[in-house]
Amino acid sequence: MKQRVAALLREQFDKDVVLEKPKDRSFGHFATPVAFSLAKELRKSPMIIAEELAASFGENETFASVESVKGYINLRLSESFLDEYASWALANEAAFGAIETDQKILLEFVSANPTGPLHIGHARGAVYGDTLLRLGRKLGYEITAEYYVNDAGNQIDLLGLSIQLEGRANILNEDIEYPESFYRGEYMTKLAKDAVAHFGEGVLSDESRQKELALWAKDKVMEIIVKDLGDANIHFDTFVSESTLYDEWERVMKKMGDNVYEAEGKMWIRSSDKEDEKDRVVVREDGRPTYLAGDIVYHNQKFERGYDHYINIWGADHHGYIPRVNAAVEFLGFDSSKLETLLSQMVSLLKDGEPYKMSKRAGNVILMSDIVDEIGADALRFIFASKKSDTPLEFDVNELKKEDSSNPIFYINYAHARIQTLLKKSELSQDEIMNSSLKGLSEDADGLLFEALLLPEVIEDAFTSRQVQKMPEYLKSLAARLHKFYYDVRIIGEEDEAKLLKLLLVVALSLKTGLSMLGIKAKDSM
Repeated sequence: MKQRVAALLREQFDKDVVLEKPKDRSFGHFATPVAFSLAKELRKSPMIIAEELAASFGENETFASVESVKGYINLRLSESFLDEYASWALANEAAFGAIETDQKILLEFVSANPTGPLHIGHARGAVYGDTLLRLGRKLGYEITAEYYVNDAGNQIDLLGLSIQLEGRANILNEDIEYPESFYRGEYMTKLAKDAVAHFGEGVLSDESRQKELALWAKDKVMEIIVKDLGDANIHFDTFVSESTLYDEWERVMKKMGDNVYEAEGKMWIRSSDKEDEKDRVVVREDGRPTYLAGDIVYHNQKFERGYDHYINIWGADHHGYIPRVNAAVEFLGFDSSKLETLLSQMVSLLKDGEPYKMSKRAGNVILMSDIVDEIGADALRFIFASKKSDTPLEFDVNELKKEDSSNPIFYINYAHARIQTLLKKSELSQDEIMNSSLKGLSEDADGLLFEALLLPEVIEDAFTSRQVQKMPEYLKSLAARLHKFYYDVRIIGEEDEAKLLKLLLVVALSLKTGLSMLGIKAKDSM
């Protein structure tokens, strides 16, 4: 709707204009401050320009009124326009909210080490990434969802050692002296038992087989991770293994040229030349590549695949890596402005006001799967998407089990279910409802219709601003308006029944589509 209005104004004024939604609906559906931007060029006051521009519209099918107020141009959409747009949306559900774009985006998110199940910190980045993915795809972007598997380096070596320690302690019943750092939890016990079943008990005591054991185990852990993600309706198109990339290391180093140098027995990248606080090590004294080295090879591979834009979603603790990776991208000959890195903050969970207990299965974290089991994937997805990803999130799991208006996902689903119940009660046919006109609605009904038809603008804004919390906010607002309308207006058996039910069909479409952007299927009954 906003796109249509913006296109018409672009044609009218021969320039792109800013469209705003007035806080006071009495001013109209939209307003534009275009007169202020023209004041210097035309050497007139914005109020005079606004009056002239408003008068230039004359009779127009799109607008019921165009008025100038203190330099702003206020636009009220016509009943004919709203009726036509609502009918089009109901007849073209898949296209409602889409735009035309041929941009290809590579979106990398989660990418947790394959050394244990996902915890709630990973879950937040997963929900954020998948919601961004759904919003972008709805708009028409061609987006590839990718998981980078960190299956090289110390964490994988430690995985093999940890399984051996677990097996020796709890299967071979040996007295074990544990190192300061190792992986623990019930999942390690299962991995050790599965390893014995697969390799035999000898694998637990043979240090030379730690690497073999680790590579086998990381695939098993990835199966757990993929299942946990799938249970939350999160799926990936591609998985890239870090361990497969190092064959390209020499070639990538040559591409970096003089931007990589040797000092103190190590190899360094000149990242301080590109806004990093200091140069960074990419190869240690013993020849082992650092974590950054893997990122450099991976980002070279990403850019060589030729996408138009690249998005990384990382945990907030990776903030310091952004300038050094951007530096590497520039040194490789690519445009770092095409790389966008978004951060996801940690989550604090409560249960009845008390800190949520850690999981025995993971040792010292709260598992994503535990929360999905407790409150369901829909509630987890909704609450994790409901606040800016780069700010801390705290919530009480028991609040999301309540079946009342205090639980937002229940409240929104109840709005959708209420509409379905009214449709079932009606004796009108689908054709009678769809063919009715939405002209002559009351002010409250017009306001509800306009808000429902704003969904495409919310989708575009949430995606382009990367603030996916705008979708939950919109859905809560629309549901509240629907519930109020339901209590205030009698529908079944009234003269305007068909018209009002058509209005509610538009609301249901926006609720259902908006929830689908969050990976949630709207409920038809409660």
